Amino acid sequence: MDAIVAVDLAWGIGYQDDLLFRIKADLKRFKEMTMGQVVILGRKTLQTFPGGRPLPSRINLVVSRNQSLVLEGATVCHNRAEVLATVAQYPDRHVYVIGGSSIYREFLPDCQRVYVTRVHHQQQADTYFPNLDQLPEWHCVRSEPAQEENGLVFNYLVYEKTNG
Repeated sequence: MDAIVAVDLAWGIGYQDDLLFRIKADLKRFKEMTMGQVVILGRKTLQTFPGGRPLPSRINLVVSRNQSLVLEGATVCHNRAEVLATVAQYPDRHVYVIGGSSIYREFLPDCQRVYVTRVHHQQQADTYFPNLDQLPEWHCVRSEPAQEENGLVFNYLVYEKTNG
């Protein structure tokens, strides 16, 4: 299991239940990485998607405490155990945790790798991803050259968890 996240300089990921940034190149990369795979997300993150609908051509596992929630095009899981049991049904698929902050925190211990889009800007944020640079078990193993889109400079980083 891996995670994908876009963060600002302070590891902010969202403000008022929306993403901080919409960078076309990053969204394209996200789509290419997750197409045909399993994505784990919270209900609030789902609401940030176009039309509030699950991502097409992916297995969407939406985590919600609402026991009566039914979503067309998604499997609703109510707790960590349900998510992990459902993930086990797809041994041939890659699994990506895609947000929001509480889902990242809950499943980060299960992740081996985190694909970070680091935006070289600090935005007003009210939700954050854990600062991997401050967690001793996580190490940046790849940093790609900076890119720029619409005045935003960003680069892609890959963090991996060590087993010791």
